[in-house]
Amino acid sequence: MDTQRLLDFLSQAEQLKHRTRHNIGEDGRRESVAEHCWRAALMALLLEPEHPEIDCRRVMELCLVHDLGEAITGDIPTFRKTEEDEQREERAVEQLLELLEPAQRKRLTELFEELEEGTTPEARLMTAIDKAEAVLSHNEAPISTWEDHEYQLQRTHGIREAAAASPAMAELRRAILEQTEDKIRKEGCGHV
Repeated sequence: MDTQRLLDFLSQAEQLKHRTRHNIGEDGRRESVAEHCWRAALMALLLEPEHPEIDCRRVMELCLVHDLGEAITGDIPTFRKTEEDEQREERAVEQLLELLEPAQRKRLTELFEELEEGTTPEARLMTAIDKAEAVLSHNEAPISTWEDHEYQLQRTHGIREAAAASPAMAELRRAILEQTEDKIRKEGCGHV
């Protein structure tokens, strides 16, 4: 192990703890990218019994690294992200992975390739978890922080991906949608 290269990489990855996301938590503070990745990985761990045919350790690994480029670029919400933003984030990932020794770089590169292709059951489950976690986080945020378009986005974001991932993921997304609808009914200020 090249300890210095590992420390350099970890120092750059540490920025995920400071890069904030669009969502504001129930405490009024913007959540960090690292917090989002952590809870997505926790969701993968907890969903493992529902997916005996899927390598959930691999899903957790995908969850942990999927937003790594945001250590450099910062977070741009899905509904604002352009093709140029996507390319910038890809270059940021490449830049970060260059800090690693070849074996580690290869391992993480394979994870990013799997995410990009999105064809494995693990990548599909991770994508569904990523989107469900974002909706869940918004449900936990004060509704006063939602933008007008987010009322509809909360209802639709990740539905297709959840259905493609698994019946268990589709059921979890349905439960999150019920939570969304309940929140809108109680706090939505006329958004029905």
